[in-house]
Amino acid sequence: MTTVVSLTQNPVQENTYLVYDNDTKEAIIFDPGAFTNQEEKTLVAQIDSLGLKPVKLINTHCHFDHVFGNAFVVKHYGLQLGIHPLEQQILESAPQFVQLYGMPPMTPSPAPDYFINEGDTVTLGDATFQVLFCPGHSPGSICFYNKAEGYVIAGDVLFHRSIGRTDLPMGDHDTLIGSILTKLMPLPDDVVVYPGHGPSTTIGEERRENPFF
Repeated sequence: MTTVVSLTQNPVQENTYLVYDNDTKEAIIFDPGAFTNQEEKTLVAQIDSLGLKPVKLINTHCHFDHVFGNAFVVKHYGLQLGIHPLEQQILESAPQFVQLYGMPPMTPSPAPDYFINEGDTVTLGDATFQVLFCPGHSPGSICFYNKAEGYVIAGDVLFHRSIGRTDLPMGDHDTLIGSILTKLMPLPDDVVVYPGHGPSTTIGEERRENPFF
């Protein structure tokens, strides 16, 4: 079994997720958003307090608020970075977008060490995550579905009562809606959705209450 821990970080209030195996304490760090030295310390303190051993670093997509902490995590924990191949351009352009938003400079992310594609599986202890390709918010957004335990790490694809914005470069509203309808909405009602911003929700709740559907 696994446990999901969320830390809300950086000026955009992004959710960094620590997903760890309850027995081995091995952990995946999804979308490290630590922007300041204090946020880096908060991330490390949370990992230390739980006795975790980070073994994987994964970006659901590569908008700047989700990759602020990549360089720190790679250096501090010696991890390799995995992304979808269509996100590499987004990753490389993140520092320029930070400047456009008038924020302090960010440390550029290291290049990806490997790519994650739809149909792949990611393992953590005995847990398996199915990779769901869900473009629209960004060209290579991917979600990670733990079928056995009933939850999905959704990035900025689906939110509580909302969806990811599509007015950013390489975003597309119709593509995003199609991704949600074909990849996420068919999941069982009780599947918990852990989004990149805001509170968690469930597939059933969003099917009933989300104004975009």
